[in-house]
Amino acid sequence: MGIALRKIIFMKKMLVRKIPFVIAIAAIGVFIFSGTVMLLWNGILPSVLHIGAITIWQAAGILLLARILFGGMRGRHRMGGWRHKKQLFMKWQQMTPEEREKFRSHAHCCSGYRTAEI
Repeated sequence: MGIALRKIIFMKKMLVRKIPFVIAIAAIGVFIFSGTVMLLWNGILPSVLHIGAITIWQAAGILLLARILFGGMRGRHRMGGWRHKKQLFMKWQQMTPEEREKFRSHAHCCSGYRTAEI
């Protein structure tokens, strides 16, 4: 068995060990956030709008409904991050002035991003 194969097997074992931990952390986060919504709802809305109190499960349902209505159910779509910005900066440094101008014009007309002089 080669070193690369051992490394792959080790990484798979570590991933399997992390999955229950990630699920537990996510469940705790949902529970805490739902509890916060429940406390705020029960502390403010019954006296202001004369509506009933809610349970923690109803608060979780309200959060899910708000996510669907206002956030959509798509995954997170990030525009890069620091690694992407660093790679783009390094690529920018290696471009000729003509390539930079072509990049600016393409970014301006096609993606809607504003480009600044660097």
